[in-house]
Amino acid sequence: MKWITAVIKPFKLDEVREALAEVGVQGMTVTEVKGFGRQHGHTELYRGAEYVVDFLPKLKIEIAVTDAQVEQAVEAIGNAARTGKVGDGKVFVSALEQVVRIRTQEVDADAL
Repeated sequence: MKWITAVIKPFKLDEVREALAEVGVQGMTVTEVKGFGRQHGHTELYRGAEYVVDFLPKLKIEIAVTDAQVEQAVEAIGNAARTGKVGDGKVFVSALEQVVRIRTQEVDADAL
């Protein structure tokens, strides 16, 4: 099993959610986050004064998938979230040792 964390632009959420549903991913957790990478923020004008916005709004999507779903899920996220511009985001894949569904006590792949 794998834990996939993706950081994407907020307006791409619906496309990513639909793409993941098409490849069989059943659930996800979405968190509003702020950050920056290579884009290093940007400058804005407010009431005539210019100021730097270092942390840009992003969404963090977290999903748990079986080993068989990993490549499809990563590809779905990448294709749906891509705009071709700086700041599209990143996808992180890490090992997931154990999952337990609280209600039924099912474990691992059965709990997904």
